[in-house]
Order: sequence, then structure tokens, then C-alpha cells
Amino acid sequence: MEWLNYHHLLYFWLVAKEGSITRASKTLRLAHPTISGQIHRLEEDLGEKLFERKGRNLALTEVGRLAFRYADEIFSLGRELQDALKGRSTGQQQLRLVVGVSDVIAKSIVHRILEPAFGLERTVRVVCREDRSTDAFMGELAEHSVDVVLSDAPAGPGTPVRTFSHPLGECGTSFFAAPKLANACKRGFPGSLDATPLILPSGDSTFRRALNDWFATRDIRPQIVAELDDLALASVFGEAGRGVFAAPDVIATELSSRYNVKLVGRAKDIRQRFYAISVERKIKHPAVAAICEIARTHIFAQ
Repeated sequence: MEWLNYHHLLYFWLVAKEGSITRASKTLRLAHPTISGQIHRLEEDLGEKLFERKGRNLALTEVGRLAFRYADEIFSLGRELQDALKGRSTGQQQLRLVVGVSDVIAKSIVHRILEPAFGLERTVRVVCREDRSTDAFMGELAEHSVDVVLSDAPAGPGTPVRTFSHPLGECGTSFFAAPKLANACKRGFPGSLDATPLILPSGDSTFRRALNDWFATRDIRPQIVAELDDLALASVFGEAGRGVFAAPDVIATELSSRYNVKLVGRAKDIRQRFYAISVERKIKHPAVAAICEIARTHIFAQ
């Protein structure tokens, strides 16, 4: 069995965190060539380049970013072990919940889904990994480096890992816009959306497909001015008067209070569904069980 050299991994991790070998050498109190040489040894052992030159700076390669995520978790767990053995942890050992968040789910929804985890008697540390598609998280689920993935669609039939998609709930859709545009579109909704500037999710998302089908059945041809998967960014664009945007019903009140936007209309038949995907048929992780229960009975309760 080949063993990973954790000294080499530590040097790599610190260089990635500090942003340069020079700064890492000051932290480690080691010479620049020593650290550089050990990182080259790590790259040889792994058979992959971890850094690449961009001008005078070092940048992580795609493999380097993956290695950094694992290294960060390894050394974080090491610090937790030291704290536990030295008696610095308070009460019960902290529970760790690693969540993969599909890049198309609104951050406000994620916050509401995860909130119950912080209400457990046992203290919880939540680690969120995001900005990736649901499919990109499947390997991490298989390796148990992620406990659960929050998604707007169940895992596909072609998923190489055996997973279980636990429904959290569903809701309708609301349309919002800056006050002037909202007032103009409110009368005659939804037909008023025809030829109106719209800010939509990207074309490959589940939500976008549902919107396209809804528009087609009503013979609505909106003027698409932007495609944004991040609802927070779409809200900023909408607030600036760039167009009408759609959001889940369950956060309608929050959006109206956080941004200077008004409700244009509701479409109860555009359903948005949310899932917790795991490798467990029966969920055992107490934090995952808590978020599933509250989502079904409170957040998405009809």
C-alpha cells in the first residue's frame, strides 16, 4: 500500500492558503527551495500537477483545487482531534455535517433547509460545498466526504453511485420586478409577460425547463435579457429594473423585504421540488434527519 506523505501535503496546503511559497516559508520557517522541492515530490507521488504559473503567481490546477479541499478537511479534523484530546471541546463532541449544494438552488432556500441542524442539542459544524452541479457531487457521496446533497431534482438513473433521493417538499413560483415594471405587468398577468424582459435560469436547469413549458402552453414569448442561476444576482438585476425574474413561493416575503421589488404574479402550477440525496435509504445522520423533517412539516407544508 502506498502512503501519502502528510508533511508534503501540509506544505502544499499552506502554500495554497497563503497564496505563495514565500509567505508559506515564513509561516513554516523553512527555506523557499525546501518547500518547493517537497511540493514537487508530492506532485510526483500523485502523478498530477497541483500548481500552475500565472504570471508571477501560483494558481491551483483543477486537481490542485480538489487536493486542497481534501487537505483542508484533513487538517481541520486534525485540529479537532487535538482539541478533543486536550479537553478544549465543550460538552459532547461536535457533530460535523458536510452538505453539497447544487448551484441552482437559491441560497435563501438552503439557509432555511439547514437552519434546523443548528437547533439540535448537540453542537453542529456545517460545511457547505457549492457552485457545482448535483452530478458533480455523486463521487463525493460515494466516498462519504459529503453527507447529503441538496438538489432541485432527484439523482438521475445513470448515476454511477447507488443513491436515494429523499423528497423535502415542493412549492409554486412567484414572479417579481422593480416597482415600475411590476405595476405595468401586474394587470393581465401572465399574458403581460409576452415580449417583456425576463431574467431566467440557465437553459439546462430543471426550473428553466419548467418555465419554458409553462410559457409554451400559454403562448408567451418573453424577451430573455439574462440567464442567471444565482437567484441573489437575478434579484439584484431585477431590482435595477432589468427584467422580471422568478423565485420559489416560500421565499416571496423575504425577497420583497430584502430587495426593492414587487410581486408581479404567482404561478402555482410551476412546481419547484427539492431533494436531499444521500447514500442511505434510511437517514441516520441526526442533522440530515432534522432538516428533512422540518422541511417536510414546516418549510414546504401545504
